[in-house]
Amino acid sequence: MSGTIQNRDAFLNKISSQLGRDKFPSKVERPKWSYNPQDAVLKEADLDELLEALKTQCTKIHTDLIETNKAGLAETVRNIVSEYGGGPIVTWKDSRFDEYGLSPLFNKVWPGENVEVHEWDASKEEENINLAEKSNIGITISDITLAESGTAVLFSSKDKGRTVSFLPLKSVIIIPKSSLVPRMTQAARIIREKTKNGEHLASCINFITGPSNSADIEMNLVVGVHGPVNAAYIVVEDL
Repeated sequence: MSGTIQNRDAFLNKISSQLGRDKFPSKVERPKWSYNPQDAVLKEADLDELLEALKTQCTKIHTDLIETNKAGLAETVRNIVSEYGGGPIVTWKDSRFDEYGLSPLFNKVWPGENVEVHEWDASKEEENINLAEKSNIGITISDITLAESGTAVLFSSKDKGRTVSFLPLKSVIIIPKSSLVPRMTQAARIIREKTKNGEHLASCINFITGPSNSADIEMNLVVGVHGPVNAAYIVVEDL
């Protein structure tokens, strides 16, 4: 969006004067903290240890976790989809599905079994959302995975609609093992570095921690309130 800002300097100078400053700063300098406890969490953990932390957290957030490798990924996805009741299925348009050997499953096997699969199509706009809403399962891929909280970070784009992860009844998220980091601290740094490097950032970044839930009413936990009722993380050895 473009436009003009009226009276910005006068407004900011007034605030600065109330804070005892002669004028408002031209730039913000990052504070140098004496202690950084956020860096201590799982500080020395390798990928295997981060995976163990993720497994433990998934037991607390009502999320199924399955481990596999690239060779077994298609069969693993097929099995969890069957366990979750089959189609209709909606997926991102993501080249990583082809890299992981899932394209034959999406394009031939399931259609041959009369399982409806819709790949996100930016040209269809609202139709994508309607199909996602009617789908039983949405399949996405995590860009960054937070071991501490069991959170999958999804970068949306024109080919990766954000509704794929929350409108279907169930969610299947493929977790590349290489995407594991200790916590939000590292994810924020990765995103900041992308910004510094001039990379195009997603219009929406979703942090998804298992199926939707709420304990707003008298602290009684209810799962599946405003999004997927079930969620599965499929961790794939990609290194």
